[in-house]
Amino acid sequence: MTRMTAATITRYALPPAVTIAEVPVPEPADDQVLIAVEAASLNALDWHLFTGTPRFLRLVEGLRRPKRTIPGADIAGEVVAVGAEVTDLEVGDRVFGETAGGGCAPFTLAKPANLARIPDGVSVTDAAATPVAGLTALQGLVTHGGLVAGERLLINGAAGGVGTFTVQLAVALGAEVTAVCSTRNVAMVSALGERSTRPFKVVDYTADDVIAMSLGQNTPFDLIFDNVGNRSPAEMRSILTPEGRYLPITGPKSDTGIFGPAIHIARSFAHFAFKPQTCRNFTAAPNRADLETLAGHLADGSLVPQIHETIKLDGVADALALIGTGHTPAKILVKPD
Repeated sequence: MTRMTAATITRYALPPAVTIAEVPVPEPADDQVLIAVEAASLNALDWHLFTGTPRFLRLVEGLRRPKRTIPGADIAGEVVAVGAEVTDLEVGDRVFGETAGGGCAPFTLAKPANLARIPDGVSVTDAAATPVAGLTALQGLVTHGGLVAGERLLINGAAGGVGTFTVQLAVALGAEVTAVCSTRNVAMVSALGERSTRPFKVVDYTADDVIAMSLGQNTPFDLIFDNVGNRSPAEMRSILTPEGRYLPITGPKSDTGIFGPAIHIARSFAHFAFKPQTCRNFTAAPNRADLETLAGHLADGSLVPQIHETIKLDGVADALALIGTGHTPAKILVKPD
């Protein structure tokens, strides 16, 4: 097979301008593997890259048009060809991980270091839903947030792709969790906390203000994992312990200017400067060790990806538009066949 049908995006547009087109099947370089994609999933990352927002991203991702032409960084499938320098994966291995795009097609390329084997008993769909969101949650909580068992954690935006992974990993790590979401997602998020052996609370932001609740009850947080960016840095700092940590992952999707969500993050750094509390931001880095940690959680059932819907290639445009609203519950899977 030399040609395949893919969801392609060749120009920046809001919402993303998706075309279903015939494209060449890629050939692996010496340090790559070719994967037959059984399932992929979409993330806010795809929306940012293919709308070209915030605009400073275009300095890296293409000034006039996106360098990537096929969305879908999260993939799971089978290795069908390996480059000459690849020694740690073989044809026939079932793998999942993060690629430089290409998941919304039957075949895509990846670097072996950004892949891990799918454990026995783990479905390909669960594996495909995990990489970007799971890595963001894991690295935010552990690598950058330093979360330890017994600490009080606030998750702002607990029902989205990253949020649902953050809730479950925090429970597995033994944190005392307060999860903020909207009314329609309260039941789902509550169910994610059923395994918790620590206090677990879900706050419906349409009915209650978590800032006022924390201040009124004098229950500050050790760590705030902010997936939304809808509260000011001063408000967030007011509900942190004296040595608390604030992790602003993003800002409002409605800000599509030159710097976009980076404005909120920059303001957060400025507000926390020279304060005893700390503010950190990061971009999740794909690596096999962390993917294997996530694979272990998938295998033992402590991590169960929440799937909003499963679509074909002709649903990618609507799915990306939904992600752009900032109110997508859980993950959207893509079956490219």
